Amino acid sequence: MNDNIDSAPRETRRDQMASLLAKYPGVDSDELADLLHWFKKEASALDVGLIASDPTLKAPYEAIKKDHIDRLNGADLFWVAMLVGGGFIALAVLIWSAL
Repeated sequence: MNDNIDSAPRETRRDQMASLLAKYPGVDSDELADLLHWFKKEASALDVGLIASDPTLKAPYEAIKKDHIDRLNGADLFWVAMLVGGGFIALAVLIWSAL
């Protein structure tokens, strides 16, 4: 019984984001920030799946995903550099210890 009560705000929020997404890329900066926050922090896999599977939202969803969601940001690049650097250091230590 509580699931129906708890899901109502989620459905309302998803509907709000779907209406904003339908206007993409014609959204202002505050609306874009709200959309990105929802996709990255609030939306469940079910929410994203329902949005992505809606034929009327397919083009704007793919556009916002390509433009903003799938892009690497500074933090992502930092961790990639740390991982690659750590690999090189580990390799150097292995080579040095074998000599």
